[in-house]
Amino acid sequence: MDLHATYPALSDLRKRARRRLPKFVWEYLDSGTGTEAAKARNRTALDRIGLMPSILHGEMEPDLSVQLMGQNLPLPFGVAPVGMSGLIWPDAEGHLARAAARAGIPYSLSTVASQSPEDLAPHLGDQAWFQMYPPRDPEIRTDMLARARDAGFGTLVLTADVPVASRRERQTRSGLTNPPRLTPRLMAQVAMRPAWATQMARRGMPHMRMLDKYIEGLAGGSLSSTAHVGYLLRTAPGWDYVEWLRAAWGGPFVVKGVLRAEDAERLEKAGVDAIWVSNHAGRQFDGAPPAIDALPDVRAATDLPIIFDSGVESGLDILRALASGADFVMLGRAFHFALAAFGPRGVDHLIELLRRDLTANMGQLGAADLAHLPPPFRIA
Repeated sequence: MDLHATYPALSDLRKRARRRLPKFVWEYLDSGTGTEAAKARNRTALDRIGLMPSILHGEMEPDLSVQLMGQNLPLPFGVAPVGMSGLIWPDAEGHLARAAARAGIPYSLSTVASQSPEDLAPHLGDQAWFQMYPPRDPEIRTDMLARARDAGFGTLVLTADVPVASRRERQTRSGLTNPPRLTPRLMAQVAMRPAWATQMARRGMPHMRMLDKYIEGLAGGSLSSTAHVGYLLRTAPGWDYVEWLRAAWGGPFVVKGVLRAEDAERLEKAGVDAIWVSNHAGRQFDGAPPAIDALPDVRAATDLPIIFDSGVESGLDILRALASGADFVMLGRAFHFALAAFGPRGVDHLIELLRRDLTANMGQLGAADLAHLPPPFRIA
């Protein structure tokens, strides 16, 4: 099957993924929080950004490479961290890490993934990023950093926009619990999705493997249905936490979840290496502005490299973000839609799909490389 002929857009992969995933898994992957207004605003705001076409540039093969934190990358996008990826598709972290290594793009592993840094060590490329949800205990922090570094992760990402568990009402209504338990209700959903069920039966239900060594003896308490045992270890970080991590981590250090220009200014002074503009794809706070609308002010406030996510669905969206001030773009849900649609083949297909879309749109813009995109304008 020629996937480019039959599944030429992420929307096609999303539709197929929905047909292949049990409802509770789909709701976990696709849901936002509240009424999902922030998630919808991300899409609407991206659609409002126009780029002016330019003509008579002759034949060209656009250069899609970028520089980021001293590294030359062949493509301007990578794989964002998603907690419990292995619930969405068995061995998701392994499939995504291997695909990213083949393409030479960053892969980000979450602290609350269903595989540990040690599990992924044999599959990592040169651009392996570890995303930390902040443990309260300094000894656990130190151990996590050592484990990530020893496994081959070179870049540390602190996610700062999850001080508490969000509501994610769709996820709650689906019956999903943390850790996942296959109740009769969920088993009925699983029975309707044989491909997912067969793959999951081979590996067993996932859990947060990195946390195994830290959670012995901890009680689950009264955690919400959208929280998990990791919250028993976590704290809401402050500026002193950023300073501690900066001193403890020897490599590139990124802070994720920035929307305010003044926070970017202070992070630059604190010595971080890049700012990650994100509203957590609408999954944390339904009153947040579209991340793309926050990007220009953050860009004006700092000289640091800026990474962007939230609502990105195409090569054109990537160009919109780059033209608006980002240096690099990350996608999370998109790669999991592709994986759920076709397994590892779907991930390779999405990477090629985005590459083709970038190339086609840059041709329309007359942009020979990503440093020469036209300024964005607002579509009424």
